[in-house]
Amino acid sequence: MMNLELDLRPPAEAHVAPGFPGLMQAIASHSARPRYTFMVLDLIARAGRGSGVAGPYVREGERLVPIREWLAAAIMPSAERHHRRQSLREQVRREIREQRPRPTDDAAAEKLAETEIANRICASGKTAVSRAVSELVRAGLVKRHYQGYRVDHENRGAQRLAVYTVPPEVLRVLERFEASWNS
Repeated sequence: MMNLELDLRPPAEAHVAPGFPGLMQAIASHSARPRYTFMVLDLIARAGRGSGVAGPYVREGERLVPIREWLAAAIMPSAERHHRRQSLREQVRREIREQRPRPTDDAAAEKLAETEIANRICASGKTAVSRAVSELVRAGLVKRHYQGYRVDHENRGAQRLAVYTVPPEVLRVLERFEASWNS
C-alpha cells in the first residue's frame, strides 16, 4: 500500500544558481514542460513592466484582461499547429455534425464550431498556464497571491484574481539574458 500524504507546507525559497543556466536548471527540475514554463515566466516578467508584479489585470488596448487569460492568449499561437489542436478542431466539427438539432446552414455550423473551439482552447490554455505558474512557484521563481473581492488573500476563490510577482534577482537574470540576446 502506498502512503499518499500531502505536504501542505509552502515551498521553501529555492536557491537558484546565478545566471541564465541556473534559472533554466531551476525550471527544468520543477517542470515537465520547461520551454513552456520559461515562456510563461518571461511573459509574466514583461507584463510586470520592470516591477515584476503582474496582475490581476493586464491592459490590452482599451480592455483590462485577467492575467491568466492574457497569458493563455499570448501563448496560444505557439500551439496552433500542434496535433492536439488539429484533433480538437476535427472533434468539435464532428460533434456539431452529429448534434441534434443540427445547424441548418454550413456558415452557422462553422461559426458555432469556431466559437466552441475558441472556448475549449481558452479553457485548456488557462489550465496550462496555471500548471506552469504552480511549477514556477515551487521553483521559487514566482510568488503568487490573489486579489479581489473584499481583501487580498493567499488562496483563490470568492471572486479573487491571481497576481504574480517575479523576484528582483530573477528579473535581473531575465533582463541580462534579453540584453545579451538582442546585442
